[in-house]
Amino acid sequence: MNFLHYDVSASTGDIVEVTLDKQANVRLLDDTNFSKYKRGQKHSYYGGLATVSPFTVQVPRSGSWHVVIDLGGYSGTVRASVRTI
Repeated sequence: MNFLHYDVSASTGDIVEVTLDKQANVRLLDDTNFSKYKRGQKHSYYGGLATVSPFTVQVPRSGSWHVVIDLGGYSGTVRASVRTI
């Protein structure tokens, strides 16, 4: 599985802004769901298919989060940057 990964520490209501150079899937995951994602298991996340850049996701609760960016199994590469607002 090929993906970009960023660790984010954020508070409830913060916005995670992801800037992409092409369309990609953007997932905001907690630790448990990130582990499931890496194992290819069913997982829950915030976000979705980003067809515009920048793409934003609101943080539902304070803590440590994982931002995962992938191309949904398609070949290619994507460049991205992540920041918390």
